[in-house]
Amino acid sequence: MHLVSSKNSVPIRLTDERWMHITTGHPEVADYLYEILATIENPDVIYEGNENGLIAAKSFPELNAKFVVVIYKEVSASDGFVINAFLSSKKQEFEKKKVLWKQLT
Repeated sequence: MHLVSSKNSVPIRLTDERWMHITTGHPEVADYLYEILATIENPDVIYEGNENGLIAAKSFPELNAKFVVVIYKEVSASDGFVINAFLSSKKQEFEKKKVLWKQLT
C-alpha cells in the first residue's frame, strides 16, 4: 500500500488491490506509479468530481501532450483513497468541470 497526502493534508491510500484494478483497466499507467502519487500530492489542478470525488491532474514532460489524472475521495480529515487513475490528452473535457484548486504559475 502507498500513502500520500492530498493538498488538503488528507492521507490518501492507494492499496495493492486498487493498483491491480487500475493497471488492469488502464495498462498504460503501469509504469507511472510515482507520477500518480505525485499527482495527488502536487497536482496542477483539482476539479470537482462525481459523488464528492476529486479529480487531480498533472502534466509531466515525459508524457508529451498527455497528463496524469487521478480520481480520489477524501472521506474524512484523516482518511482518503484512490478510485482510479489514467492518462489523458483531453484537457477540454476536464475544463468543463468546476476548478476547486489550481497551482499558481
